[in-house]
Amino acid sequence: MREDKGIFYRIDWMVVLLYLALVVIGWLNIYAAVYNENHNHIVDLTQKYGKQMVFILAAMFLAMGILIIDPKFFSQFAWFIYGFFILLLIVVIFMGRVVAGSKGWFAIGGFGIQPAEFAKMATVLALAKYLGTLDISLSRFRSIAVASGIILLPALIVLLQHDTGSAIVFLTLVIVLYRAGLTGFVPLAFIVLPVLGILALLIPKLLLVAILLLIAAGFYFYSNRKFRTVVLIAAMFLGSVGFVFSIDFSVNRILEPHQRNRIHVLLGQVIDLKGAGYNVNQSLIAIGSGRFFGKGYLQGTQTKYNFVPEQSTDFIFCTVGEEWGFLGSTALVLIYMGLFTRLIVLAERQRSRFSRFYGYGVASILFFHFAINIGMTLGLVPVIGIPLPFVSYGGSSMWAFTILLFIFIRQDSYRYDLV
Repeated sequence: MREDKGIFYRIDWMVVLLYLALVVIGWLNIYAAVYNENHNHIVDLTQKYGKQMVFILAAMFLAMGILIIDPKFFSQFAWFIYGFFILLLIVVIFMGRVVAGSKGWFAIGGFGIQPAEFAKMATVLALAKYLGTLDISLSRFRSIAVASGIILLPALIVLLQHDTGSAIVFLTLVIVLYRAGLTGFVPLAFIVLPVLGILALLIPKLLLVAILLLIAAGFYFYSNRKFRTVVLIAAMFLGSVGFVFSIDFSVNRILEPHQRNRIHVLLGQVIDLKGAGYNVNQSLIAIGSGRFFGKGYLQGTQTKYNFVPEQSTDFIFCTVGEEWGFLGSTALVLIYMGLFTRLIVLAERQRSRFSRFYGYGVASILFFHFAINIGMTLGLVPVIGIPLPFVSYGGSSMWAFTILLFIFIRQDSYRYDLV
């Protein structure tokens, strides 16, 4: 046991400083996004930036609280925390209020709490706890099934809340499974299937099936042609064909009309600059108008006159692009890249399997939010309504991301004592 010189002695300050930089950048840009000359005091609690200040201060207290908790607590109580938030996800369906079409919020005073944001942290804890068990091998079907169940259970419940964006976030934890030894075929499928789905919406189904048949034939002729290999190739081909013909049903019968419209607009099948495509079109105008150096802080016209809806939350990156330009946007992206890279480095140096897999879970969740949120503002992915970590307005997301991150910071600070 190493001598304990206080909670600040062994924490990774690089991660903490990157976190603080993102929080400050977020607060300043929320102020810019909702700036009103009649309410220009940055600590005005009637405005979003004033409320965000309260959320940030509360997040600091949460971070400090986590840093003084015994790091073994999170491993020992992982299943309890997971079960508690699964219960909240179920309860909120019956007792929650509807916000932006999703019935996933508890109303507490003048604020709303979204359990789905905290459930991501709980799921990472539970998955790390399970994978951290020494006799777990992801070459066994039972282990894969249990690990997948841990991920899919909260995702399916959140889907019942009509929050497709948050439900999809859970699936990114397949990266943790890959690090734990799952074959690379599964993560590859997560990349190939969306591409296949997009192609199924853009080109005739029979043409796509013919292309898949040629690919399967190529795999067959260059394989060892053993019975097991042939069966696998045939199963992949038939599964892909079934997936292609299920796309129309999924899009037309499962997705909500506004989600369907967003996909059609993204793929260029529908031009609707005043409807489903309005947000993205205004977002691109705002970011493009910033050019290289930006228009200057509080000088964004698209921002100031509210041309972009949800600009303090889902489309906060527009404010950065318009007022800080390409230079400021690049700086923000580099801060995120620095954070993700550092998290992977820290995860790899953990002696505890639980800590290592938890670190990968943190990096996966934060990276997915970052990539999809910025992709939404640039019109590269459908608008699914997920926040930019530590930057977007919101108490639930700020607190949940802070807890998610600082649990790992705490685990890392005791990496020599945890095995």
